[in-house]
Amino acid sequence: MDAAQPSRDDVRPVRVPAGTATLEGDLGVPEGAHGVVLFAHGSGSSRHSVRNRFVAGALRGGGLATLLLDLLTPDEEAVDARTAHLRFDIGLLADRLVAATDWLAANPDTRGLKIGYFGASTGGGAALVAASERPDLVGAVVSRGGRPDLAGPSLAHVRAPTLLIVGARDEPVIGMNREAMQHLRAETRLEIVPGATHLFEEPGALEKVARLAEDWFLRHLRPSGTG
Repeated sequence: MDAAQPSRDDVRPVRVPAGTATLEGDLGVPEGAHGVVLFAHGSGSSRHSVRNRFVAGALRGGGLATLLLDLLTPDEEAVDARTAHLRFDIGLLADRLVAATDWLAANPDTRGLKIGYFGASTGGGAALVAASERPDLVGAVVSRGGRPDLAGPSLAHVRAPTLLIVGARDEPVIGMNREAMQHLRAETRLEIVPGATHLFEEPGALEKVARLAEDWFLRHLRPSGTG
């Protein structure tokens, strides 16, 4: 990243019930928020992901609320660190996202806001499965270096406009995203970031991701007649 971290605003810790689990998260709601974006992190990551926190800060700067959430409990993360199997349990991750979506829809700070998903890596697949299960609540999906192919049959049932962002040097994932696009019936766009690899570590790459995501979410989440 070649730009400074976006300024930190009022972000507070929250606890989100998800079945028998309680998930830890960080919720930031700027004044007059146009929508709220729920982050679905990727393999072996958490709400502390530097990349997702960078993008979340940029989105809040654009007037969007954000919820960065640990999709696994600390005990589950300890197991996954040894086995690496829970990070690929798309059904489990999607169920957690659905629970967080319902929580956002009921929470006084975010109630009434359209909800978007920002998924990375395996979180991209989980986000699309969850979007197919909450079509009336989820208004947009953005996937960064994601695995939409892991959503399987759910792709055909996604109604939310979906933006797929992939690095130009992440060739296997480009192919997976193009294949997934053949099954998506909603508005879909593929953006390939020149010179970027899977983690978007190159100068300016993550800033480009943040700008693309902000534009997509504001276009699809902002209430009609505003902005």
